[in-house]
Formats: sequence, C-alpha cells, structure tokens
Amino acid sequence: MSIGTVLLHLREEFPEVTISKIRFLETEGLVEPQRTPSGYRKFVSADVERLAQVLRMQRDHYLPLKVIREHLDALARGEQVSLPSTDGEGRETDGDWTGAPGRATAARIGRAELLVAAEVTESDLDAWESYGLVVPSPEGGYDADMVTVARLVADLGRFGLEPRHLRAMRAAADREAGLIEQVVAPLRRHRNPQTRAHAEATAKELAELSVRLHSALVQTALQVRLH
Repeated sequence: MSIGTVLLHLREEFPEVTISKIRFLETEGLVEPQRTPSGYRKFVSADVERLAQVLRMQRDHYLPLKVIREHLDALARGEQVSLPSTDGEGRETDGDWTGAPGRATAARIGRAELLVAAEVTESDLDAWESYGLVVPSPEGGYDADMVTVARLVADLGRFGLEPRHLRAMRAAADREAGLIEQVVAPLRRHRNPQTRAHAEATAKELAELSVRLHSALVQTALQVRLH
C-alpha cells in the first residue's frame, strides 16, 4: 500500500491523522515500511495495524512514543507485558489507569498528560494558551476535544506554522460557533427536555457541516492558487 492508501484506512478510526503524522511516526521508529527501488514507501497490512495500535495508545492512554515503541517491541518478542501508563506528573506507572482516583481519564486530562499526548514542551503549550488556541476547561484540565486541538496544532507546527499564524483559524472557529449558537438558541431555551436534546444534536450536525464546508472551501481556494 502507498502512504495515501494507509491514510484512508486509518482515517476510518482516526479522522485527524495526516500524512505528516505517519511520516513522523516512521522517523520515530514506530513503523518501518519497505521502500521501492525508486524510494517510495511500501506499507503492508501489519504496518497499518501497528500504526493503528500506536494511535490508539496515544488517544486512549496519552503515552509518549518512547513508551509505546518499547511496549510494542516487547509484544513482538512474545513477552507478556501490561500496558504502561503515566501518572499526573507524566511518570510511568503500571496497569490500566483510566478512571482511577486522582488520575486523568479520557474525559479530562491534566497539563502533564497533555504535554505527553501532543509531544510538546511547556513553552509550546504556554504559547498556544497565550494565543487562545488551547484553553483549559473551567473545572481544570483539558477535555478530549482540546487534546485533539493540541495534536493538530503540533502537527501544523512541524510545517513551520506558529501560533500567531493560527489566530485566524481560532477567530473563524469562534465566529462559526457563534452562528451555530444563534440557530439553536431558541431550542435550548425551551422547557421541553426533548427539545433541548434536539438542540444539542442540531448543534453537533451544524458543526460537522461547518467543518466539511471549511475543508471544501480551503481545497477550492488551493486549486485556484496552485493552478
């Protein structure tokens, strides 16, 4: 399989994955595709499954790549090993910690876990927060959506896009959210719980349509500029 075909397979479970992410995981030694005589990557099914395992452990357990690589290598050697995790300070612990008292969960994680999940430094996160790209929840910590934002900002950063370059995207997202809020506001104020639930579903559908429209508009603009 080509890297583009691999991307299509992975996006069924990981919509946010990019070709740059796959290449980054290759440079970090998480996957070693064969090469054609002309230098093109040639992936097999086992490579795709290994990539999926890496992405699951990042998404569900917020493990650093070094720990993931060691874990998968141990499994490949036939060793019986438990899935490692990290505590609230980013240190490794044993066993499955999801839902354990005082530790991060899939619903919300702490600052140390976010740094691990996005594979960035404290200074990177400070810059993102100063530009409003990553914002902790009012209760503290970061929810799953904000983890996705952090990872995407990190991926864009590998192409040289700095937080100041992404302010326009943040502003556009705020405007789109405000527009959706106006549409569903009458439903959310309704006394009927079913109507309020319908408002939440409508807001989610509008958000998905907005994302698809934004993607299509960017693609259209690029076609005009590049041809």
